[in-house]
Amino acid sequence: MTTQIKGNSTSTFGGGLDLGSNSITTTGSITGDISVDALSTATGSAPSYSARAWVNFTGTGAVTINGSGNVSSITDNTTGDYTINFTTAMPDANYNVTTGYSVNPSVGQKNTFAIDIESQTTTTCQLYTISGGSATDTSRVFVSVFR
Repeated sequence: MTTQIKGNSTSTFGGGLDLGSNSITTTGSITGDISVDALSTATGSAPSYSARAWVNFTGTGAVTINGSGNVSSITDNTTGDYTINFTTAMPDANYNVTTGYSVNPSVGQKNTFAIDIESQTTTTCQLYTISGGSATDTSRVFVSVFR
């Protein structure tokens, strides 16, 4: 396999390749594992940003992580109050947190439910799930972090 890495040099690789933040262009196929810090599938001149962390968790009873990326654990502080703990810290606390939830509409939560981001640090994000103006546990919480 011939691979061009930032510039005009070409190299042949036979094993794993860690490019860090460099770009890669191939003239053939790639086999094996390649670790790249920055990936983009977008076209055009605007940059493409990937999620730095995400989690899908059950917030009722014992908090359970159903799936995650870069989330080491969820701390259940009290009713409807959760802290997401990142495995790898964010570069700063100026990240965007996008949330979603799944509730039980049969108990009237569907139209009165909200999620409030309470605080953000490089290693944690605290949020409240709220129904009818009060913190409440909910069945599923979805969080994505972009920076």
